[in-house]
Amino acid sequence: MAPGLEETATRMRAHDHQHAHAAEGSCCGADPAAFQTLAGSVAAGDSIRTQMRILQMDCPTEETLIRKKLGAMPEVSDLQFNLMQRVLTVVHEPDSLDAIVKALGTLGFAPELANNGGASANSPVAQATPKAWWPLAVAGAAAAGSEAASWAGAPVWAVAALALVAVACSGLGTYKKGWIAIRNRNLNINALMSIAVTGAAVLGQWPEAAMVMVLFTIAELIEAKSLDRARNAIQGLMRLAPDKATIRQPDGSWVEVEAATVTPGAVVRVRPGERIGLDGEIVSGRSTVNQAPITGESLPVDKAQGDPVFAGTINEAGSFEYRVTAAASNTTLARIIHAVEEAQGAKAPTHRFVDQFARVYTPIVFLIAVGVAVIPPLLFAGAWFDWIYKALVLLVIACPCALVISTPVTIVSGLASAARRGILVKGGTYLEQGRKLAWLALDKTGTITHGKPVQTEFELRATHVDSTWVRSVAASLAGRSDHPVSMAIAQKADADRIARVPVEAFEALAGRGVAGVVSGRRYSLGNHRLVEELARCSTELEARLDTLERAGRTVVMLIDDERVLGLFAVADTVKDSSKDAIAELHALGVRTAMLTGDNPHTAKAIADQVGIDRAEGDQLPEDKLRIVKELSKGGSMVGMVGDGINDAPALAQSDIGFAMGAMGTDTAIETADVALMDDDLRKIPSFIRLSRATHGILVQNISLALGIKAVFLVLTLAGLGTMWMAVFADVGASLLVVGNGLRLLRK
Repeated sequence: MAPGLEETATRMRAHDHQHAHAAEGSCCGADPAAFQTLAGSVAAGDSIRTQMRILQMDCPTEETLIRKKLGAMPEVSDLQFNLMQRVLTVVHEPDSLDAIVKALGTLGFAPELANNGGASANSPVAQATPKAWWPLAVAGAAAAGSEAASWAGAPVWAVAALALVAVACSGLGTYKKGWIAIRNRNLNINALMSIAVTGAAVLGQWPEAAMVMVLFTIAELIEAKSLDRARNAIQGLMRLAPDKATIRQPDGSWVEVEAATVTPGAVVRVRPGERIGLDGEIVSGRSTVNQAPITGESLPVDKAQGDPVFAGTINEAGSFEYRVTAAASNTTLARIIHAVEEAQGAKAPTHRFVDQFARVYTPIVFLIAVGVAVIPPLLFAGAWFDWIYKALVLLVIACPCALVISTPVTIVSGLASAARRGILVKGGTYLEQGRKLAWLALDKTGTITHGKPVQTEFELRATHVDSTWVRSVAASLAGRSDHPVSMAIAQKADADRIARVPVEAFEALAGRGVAGVVSGRRYSLGNHRLVEELARCSTELEARLDTLERAGRTVVMLIDDERVLGLFAVADTVKDSSKDAIAELHALGVRTAMLTGDNPHTAKAIADQVGIDRAEGDQLPEDKLRIVKELSKGGSMVGMVGDGINDAPALAQSDIGFAMGAMGTDTAIETADVALMDDDLRKIPSFIRLSRATHGILVQNISLALGIKAVFLVLTLAGLGTMWMAVFADVGASLLVVGNGLRLLRK
């Protein structure tokens, strides 16, 4: 960070992100049951933005139906889907919500709207009431009986009756959804399966029609259970914070209450072994706290009076009391959960490609199936029965479910895996593109170094001036800034009991320092650049600055209208993890550049200490922007790590922006592409490795989905494929890609 002494502590990200929303979820429906309120309608300009939860909507099949139905309504201007959370966001004209709900009802959906503006951040995701198991058991027995009766030579009516029982017990829901799809001119898996099973029955293949429907229903249930693991990764975060908290009452007594009802300012008591329910600041006692659920740190952190604590972390030893600083819906954990849920709705590049491919794939295979059913019998005297049967098999193969769900389940698993490590990734795009980083530009203060420098030297540079007065004015100006260098000067003055004086007309000088009026006279506190701009430099001063800067000191000076009054040297220490992080980045093929407002000598000293490839000092915001542009020439992907407003232009120019020390900072969590929930740079190599693993699994899943389809397509055209095989090809491929994607949760 450049040493402009007036910088905010907020971590900024200046991109305007455009998030398309994903088609994610399992290819299964859910019975309408008990729904949980999600969110309400919010005005957005002349339009209304309404969120609703639809428990039956958890698959691209349902998204396509909804998009086609609502997309044709002139009142609807935008649709956004988060299928993993079963959330639909509709941007529509006022007074059109009833028509939208009615349109969804014609598709068999029961949307649930909010009545209170939103649910608690810690409330679980709504679940459908489990279906009764016995109809599927009866269907399985009837299908097996139909097969046995056919082998035993039983009358056709007996075989058909058992098959119809099996289809009725297991497939009525599929037929209902298939009819809705056909009525809306949509060929989804339910429509294709309904046509295939009906066609098999018409051809007299009763046992096969029954068994195919039963197998399809069973496979859907297995797939839904598998995909719920990805959903449960987010619900697991929600369960980290306890529901209860022990609150001190006005009379001094302690009462256990619902954590969601606790307001900021309340004092909470935590016993050894308990989870902390809310964000806060310790007011008495001390302990060690396991912060792994938030930061991914493997070792507990010592906590004492004045230290922050976070919801979802574990108090390991000792008892303490803390004052609540955020309501349950606005804790760091709640914001992480919200950010991960939002990230699930952002389509990665591979996901967008797969969606576009799937829109073309199904109609083409359907046309091929029609051709297979009609052309050989008409033109080549083929047997109608054989070729229609092959066409029905092709219809089952035509479903692109395995291909479509291969990307979202992998991306969501990767996002959840990153969150467990204390890496908050704000969308699948960044998770997927992280593997391509060629350069990483880093700020120095608070990123490579601890960001808590201490004043090491003070020198009076003017005659006939009281040194205490110089330190007092400098501390008063520095005290108006939250930059680490200025804080070091103010803290040293406080420790030495140097009194501060009132400052008027305070002004921040970007990349240079600060200025203000004290006792009617203007003073400036700034760096070497500011001294040169004000023409207050001398040969002697230059030599002294050079000596200090080569020793790795950051130097700021107090200046009046005529001369430099005093010199303050501040030193920061490099984090133990920084050198390891840079080495890991180099091992991954990522080159590093340090961009800092500190002098070039200090920049070089720090860079040499940790092994950074390129160091640039005296960097103003526009200079950092220029360097990032330079690094990105030739198409190289550049990441930028920063935490201050001076870094905003460079962050905006970079391909991926990383926010350091995001824990507890609203802006960083909301606006960074990737937020590291502590100050450990080693999380960036970890993020890159996770990105590469995610990409590898994406490639595997797409190859599996398309490869299995291609094999069974050839087998069917060669006369070797059966409808059973087609079901196994479709559902088996879906289960394979889901299971493969879930591997990221174990990495």
